[in-house]
Amino acid sequence: MKTFVKNYIGKGKGVAGGQIAKVTCKLEDLEKFAYFYKDGNVAYVTFEVAKMKQPDNFGREYTVYVNTEEEVDESEPKRQDKKASTQPATNKKKTVAKVDQDELPF
Repeated sequence: MKTFVKNYIGKGKGVAGGQIAKVTCKLEDLEKFAYFYKDGNVAYVTFEVAKMKQPDNFGREYTVYVNTEEEVDESEPKRQDKKASTQPATNKKKTVAKVDQDELPF
């Protein structure tokens, strides 16, 4: 089964006063995903910029990634998103068995 995998290549911040994001990527990361289109003389990189749910430790609000299509074994379990469990949390306490003083080896 084929699926898309996000390959993260950079991060960025929003520019004050507009809807522009300034992102930074390593050139070697971009080169990994470069491809040639039709004429074969010019290399291109197609990537996506997405706003993160919350800024990281450095204040970056945007992430940049390249989607690649990869073959995935169907027997592998699918990764589940982190969602709150629908079952209520149970408070399980460990019980310690009491040992008779007569049973101790010393």
